[in-house]
This record gives sequence, structure tokens and C-alpha cells, in this order.
Amino acid sequence: MALTTFASEAIADFRTVGAVAPSSRYLAQAMLGPLPLERARVVVELGPGTGVMTEALLEVLPRNCHLLAFEINSRFASYLRENVPDSRLTVVEASAELIRQEVQKRGYQQVDAVVSSLALGLMPDRQRREFLDGLVSILRDGVLTQFQYLHCLQMKDRQIRRFDLARLLRQYFGSVRQRIIWRNLPPAFVFACRGPRSMAREAS
Repeated sequence: MALTTFASEAIADFRTVGAVAPSSRYLAQAMLGPLPLERARVVVELGPGTGVMTEALLEVLPRNCHLLAFEINSRFASYLRENVPDSRLTVVEASAELIRQEVQKRGYQQVDAVVSSLALGLMPDRQRREFLDGLVSILRDGVLTQFQYLHCLQMKDRQIRRFDLARLLRQYFGSVRQRIIWRNLPPAFVFACRGPRSMAREAS
């Protein structure tokens, strides 16, 4: 059912979903590996879809940790609420650039880790930068993991081009490391980002 739900939404709105299939367990493991989850109190997941990484996170998060999963696709959000019954999980139906407001609205001033499956290359530049500005303001000493498919596409001036995500992330983080996960459809880069900066240091 999860695959059917994911496929139908991907066909209906690829720009929002940004993927052709749910993430593999190998990609999920690579995304969670760099994160300081053992003592985490607040973790954010962006773009959980049908919950592959959500469930992987809940398997390792402490009992008193809160997981805020941002999902703007209403069908995915409903699917998560119905199929991932865990009191630590809160599904937030809000866009990524509202991350700071939504986190603080729930009484948290900072988060320990962020797992992002967002298709950043398909976002408008202003929305992408508003998201990253908000993210670094609450991440502080935490870690972001972000994946991007190997083809690295970007929508710009109504044309699809290659997107240099590593360059963008280095404007917001002091350390950005990447690796390739081949056992995923399609293969993907995983970026582990540490040392968040207060603002971007240069224009893209």
C-alpha cells in the first residue's frame, strides 16, 4: 500500500514529492548514521512521504524524544497518522520554510537533528533560502542530513539544469561531507552537515 500511495502521489505532483519511489533501507541507514540520536530530545524530519525514514528514526530515538515530521502532501500526512502510531511523532502539515515558526510554536527553541528528503533543487530559490535560514537558526550544534539523487536536477528560469547542492550547503554549514548510496532507486548522494552558520555567506 505504501508503494501504491507513493507512486500515485509522485505521478500527480512530482515537483512536491520529488521522487519516483520510497527511500531504500540503505539510504535510510546512511541518513541516520551521522545523527546524534542517542540523547536527542527534538528531531525534525522533512518530507517523510510514506514513512520509511520515520519508522527507522522511531526505532532508535529515545522514549522521551519528540519527532516533528513536516509533510505538505495531505495524503502522505494522513497515511503517516494512520500507519505510524507512535506518541513521539507529530505530523506537521506545513511548508519547509516555516520550520522555525512551527518548531517554536510547539515550545522548542532548538532541535538536535534534521533529516531532510526535500527536493531542494525543485524549490524556488527564495523558498529554499528561507528554509535554510530558518533551519540553521534552530539547529545550532545539531546535524543535518540531506539526500539528493545522483542526477542533481534544479528548476531555474523554467528550465531543468544540474544543481550544485554541495556548494549551497557549504554556505550554511562549516562542514559538509558526502557519500554515494548506490543501493537506492535512483542512486543518491547523502550530505552530512555540521557547524551551522547564522546566515549564508554568499549568493548562489
